[in-house]
Amino acid sequence: MDVIDLARLQFGITTVYHFIFVPVSIGLAAWVAICQTAAYRTGKEQWDRAARFWGKLFLISFALGVATGIVQEFQFGMGWSDYSRFVGDVFGAPLAMEGLAAFFVESTFLGLWIFGRDRLSPKLHLFSIWMVAIGTMLSAYFILAANAWMQQPVGYELDEAAGRAEMTSILEVLTNTTALWAFPHTIFAAWATAAMVVVAVAAWHIRRGDHADIMRPALRIGLGVACAATILTATVGHFQAMHLVDVQPMKMAAAEALFETKEPAPFSLFATGDWTPNPERTNVDIQIPKLLSFLAQGDFTSEVKGINELNAEYRAKYGPGEYAPIVGLTYWTFRIMVGAGTVLILLTGFALWRLRRRGRLDPRLLGLLLPAALLPQIANATGWIFTEMGRQPWVVQGLLKTEDAVSPTLTTGEILTSLIGFTVLYGVLAVIGGALFARLAGRGPDPGGDDRGPGEPATAPTPEPTLVY
Repeated sequence: MDVIDLARLQFGITTVYHFIFVPVSIGLAAWVAICQTAAYRTGKEQWDRAARFWGKLFLISFALGVATGIVQEFQFGMGWSDYSRFVGDVFGAPLAMEGLAAFFVESTFLGLWIFGRDRLSPKLHLFSIWMVAIGTMLSAYFILAANAWMQQPVGYELDEAAGRAEMTSILEVLTNTTALWAFPHTIFAAWATAAMVVVAVAAWHIRRGDHADIMRPALRIGLGVACAATILTATVGHFQAMHLVDVQPMKMAAAEALFETKEPAPFSLFATGDWTPNPERTNVDIQIPKLLSFLAQGDFTSEVKGINELNAEYRAKYGPGEYAPIVGLTYWTFRIMVGAGTVLILLTGFALWRLRRRGRLDPRLLGLLLPAALLPQIANATGWIFTEMGRQPWVVQGLLKTEDAVSPTLTTGEILTSLIGFTVLYGVLAVIGGALFARLAGRGPDPGGDDRGPGEPATAPTPEPTLVY
C-alpha cells in the first residue's frame, strides 16, 4: 500500500469509528430532553430518574464523540494538506460555524445542564437540555454542509492561478441540495440508532425483571421511534438517491452494478463480477426489470446511464484515467445499508405488533432486541463508506482528485506509524468507553431518584421475576 492508500485507510477508520458515537449522542440528547420534559409536566419521579439515567449514557457517548472528532480536523492539515489548501476557503467556513456557534451552544448548555441541577429553576434546567439537543443537530448540519460541498460543489469560483476554490456565497454552500437531503437522512438515522440503544437497555432490564416503571415505557416508545425513524430514513434516502442520479450518476450506477446504459433499467438484487476495481461487466446479475428506472427517475421507462458510458464521458471531459469507484465495494455497502434498515423495520414492526396484541414480549424476542441495536450502526457505517468511496476518484466531485489531495511530504512510515497509533488508541477507548457504558446501562437507574456517580454503590432494586413485557 502506498501513501495515498494508507492515508485513505487511516481517515476511513477514524471517521467510521467517530461516527459510532455521533448518532447515539444526537438521538440520546433528544431522548433525555423528552424524558425531562415528561418529568417537568407530570411531576412523576420515574421520568426524572429516567432523564438522569439516560443522561449519563448520553454523556459517555458525547465525550467519546468529541475526543474522536478532534482527530478528524487534525488529519485535514497533517495528512491532506493539499486538500486543505484547495478547499480551505470554502470548507473552513461551515466547520468554523460548527465550532463557534453550534458546538459552543451545545457545550455551554451541556455544562449548565450538568452543574445546574438544583441550582437553576426547573424550567431553565429543562431549557438547557433542549438547547443541547438542538445544538447537536445544528452541529450535524454544518458538518453535513461541508461534506455536501465535496459531493456537489456550489457557491465558489476556481482560482486557477492559486490552485484553490474560493467561496462566493455562504448561502449557497449552506443550502446545497445535497446537504438538504443528507441532513434529515442523518438525523432520522441518529434517532433510530439511539432508540435501539434505549430498546436494548430496556429489554435487558425487563428480562431481569427490574426497573419496570422506567424500562417498560422506554421499550414501548423506543420501538415506535426506531420503526418510524427507520422508515423516514429510508423514505428520505430514496429521494436522496434520486438526487444523486443527477449530481453523482457514477456513484449510483456503481451502487447498482449497472455497466451498460439501459432504457428501461433493471434493479439488481444480486450481482457478482471479476475481482477487480472495475470489472466492466457482471458475471451473475439477478434483476427486477424496469424497477431501477422507477427508483431513479420515477418513471418505469426512463434511461439510466451505465458505468462504461459515464467513464467515457469523464475521460473526454477530465482526461485519461479511471473514473469508476471500486464497484464491488460500492455495490455491497449500499445493499448492506439498505438491508440492515429493512431488517430493523421488520423487527421493530413485528415487536410493536406483538406488544399491541399480547401486551408483552416474550423473553426470546426481548433477547433478540439486544443484538438488534447493532443494525443501525451497521447501516450508518456502510452508508458513510458508500457515500465517500462511491465518489472516488474524486475528493471534491469534478474538481480535485484524491491522489492530488494528500500531503506531498507525507511518507509511508509516518502515515503507517500514526495509523497504528490511532488503532491502538481507539482500541483502548473502545474498551474503556464500552465497559463504562455497559456498566452504567446494566446497573440501571438509581432507585429513589438519587444521583450517585458511576463508582458509588446503589441499592439493589426489588426484582419482579414474573413480569415480562
